[in-house]
Amino acid sequence: MLELRITDETSRLRAVVLGTAESCGPVPRPEEAYDPKSLEHILAGTYPREADMVAEMEAFAGVLQKYGVKVFRPEVIEDCNQIFSRDIAFVIDDKLVKANILPDREREFDAIMHVLDQIDREQVLVPPPEVHVEGGDVMPWNEYLFVGTYSGADYARYITARTNRAAVEYLKRQFPRKKVKSFELRKSNTNARENALHLDCCFQPVGKDMAILHRNGFLVEEEYQWLVDFFGRDKIFEIDQEEMYQMFSNVFSISPGVVVSERSFTRLNGWLREQGFTVEEVPYAEIGKQEGLLRCSTLPLVRG
Repeated sequence: MLELRITDETSRLRAVVLGTAESCGPVPRPEEAYDPKSLEHILAGTYPREADMVAEMEAFAGVLQKYGVKVFRPEVIEDCNQIFSRDIAFVIDDKLVKANILPDREREFDAIMHVLDQIDREQVLVPPPEVHVEGGDVMPWNEYLFVGTYSGADYARYITARTNRAAVEYLKRQFPRKKVKSFELRKSNTNARENALHLDCCFQPVGKDMAILHRNGFLVEEEYQWLVDFFGRDKIFEIDQEEMYQMFSNVFSISPGVVVSERSFTRLNGWLREQGFTVEEVPYAEIGKQEGLLRCSTLPLVRG
């Protein structure tokens, strides 16, 4: 049996579900796009090819295995995009929470049943239908639980709004010992540079006390400032709009000292090395065209 344990974003990773790009289907039609960045590449004829994305994910898998991480992969569903396993479930402490995802992505959860069968069923939480939540918006950080949300009256208009206020209240009830801190995120269906699809698209902790942050991803200045005060300005790598668009904040920690990053993120990777991190660079720019990167394609199960 798998003993789930996730209390933060950076402790030594032991087991993870890494998505798959195999048989991810034809290029979507514009009306099928889940986010503005995918739409941009569909319309431009630059949507990523399956073979390129498979190669990128295998490079990532190789790094994880190099560090002795147990890597699970979903069962391959024909013509189904299963890259972003963070969307379908997430672990907090010793509980796995099933995400309430876009309805036509339900099959992706079924494809990790061989992993779920190794988890005590009492450790799996299934939120009620009114709770909308995806793993990219949920970050355990010791006694805190950081949650990205959107609570505007026009929530239903945004395909990019994935986690609602009901989810914030649900997580407070399920994890009463956590300090649940929510952040209102900027949403756009049409402009990828003005859209924080998930919290990890504009913020992520690294190491033990540092963070990557993008100010304009937050709708409420005081909530952005709370993070600046919490980590300290000198411990934050602030990214600009173009770097947010390229997904600089969506790197992935294997341990407090090892970060997997996209090889083209020169400014970020240099800063990380200056702080003493080992940076494992991988090619991931093709997958990045779908407004998701390294953290998005992982579902950590055990850390510590």
